[in-house]
Amino acid sequence: PDRKSAGNFSKRPLFQEEEFKWLLREEVHTVLKQLQDILKEASRRFTLPATGSDSQIKQENFILGSSSADQVKGVLSLQGDAVYQALNLAILFSLKVCYECDETKDISLKIPRSTQALRFSFREDKQWKMQQIQDARNHVSQALHLLNSRDESYQFKTGAEVNKLMDAVMLQLSRARNRLTTPASMTLPEVASSSLMKMFNPPLPPDVLVNFYTNRSKLCLTAYQLHALQPNSNKNFKPAGSSVFHNPGAMFEFGNQKYEVSHVHKVECVVPWLNDALVFFTIALQLCQQLKDKVSVFSSYWNYRPY
Repeated sequence: PDRKSAGNFSKRPLFQEEEFKWLLREEVHTVLKQLQDILKEASRRFTLPATGSDSQIKQENFILGSSSADQVKGVLSLQGDAVYQALNLAILFSLKVCYECDETKDISLKIPRSTQALRFSFREDKQWKMQQIQDARNHVSQALHLLNSRDESYQFKTGAEVNKLMDAVMLQLSRARNRLTTPASMTLPEVASSSLMKMFNPPLPPDVLVNFYTNRSKLCLTAYQLHALQPNSNKNFKPAGSSVFHNPGAMFEFGNQKYEVSHVHKVECVVPWLNDALVFFTIALQLCQQLKDKVSVFSSYWNYRPY
């Protein structure tokens, strides 16, 4: 409407009223459909295809490690539902990890100790689950459930109702994103007592700790080599606090024995589908916020009028 025209200006409230009715009736459901499509694509990144599907996942190999001889090295091998296939490589730690099905996959890494390297395998009666990825998938499922609860036949009556739904969906998406981008801080005793340390056969020696997590689109593995402190050591013992990554020199006590971290080796690899999922989360969050912004334009109506 022409703001300079008194006649047209007087008609503006009625025009906005009709526009707001259209927004609640049509535009909201269009955005909800877009959100559903995006989150279904995100959800597919966390799910293995059914047996016989045309989109069966082929084996993928991801290189872990650097060219330096004293660093952890390895290959992450992924192949659909072949979750119990173990790599049988000499002088390697063999660590199974899964992200797509939350069960075990294969990682191999080499940690030099003096002039030798030790070899370990995951116990066949155990499965290692990536809690970060499992939680992210669950949050995506919750967001989809919220969207599915408002099908095309549902009539939104107020802008506040739309905002409430968007806030709930955004909360789940933010939690999903944060689970992938924010690894849990752990103390070294927590790392030492974690279920991951009990996965190996033969057991890891007491002077080696392993931690495994995702950081954004990267799969990260940290190996700590420890030095046992003597009871009569003159070192000023100060236990390290909670952290995602502990530096050499960090101290802790576990099983009535005091340790100091002597070497730390960290390796990582980019997992493309994790990056895809994070992009989908960002796009979906932007759509939610844009819909909230559109609704806020009509706040003077939906604060007191049901439509």
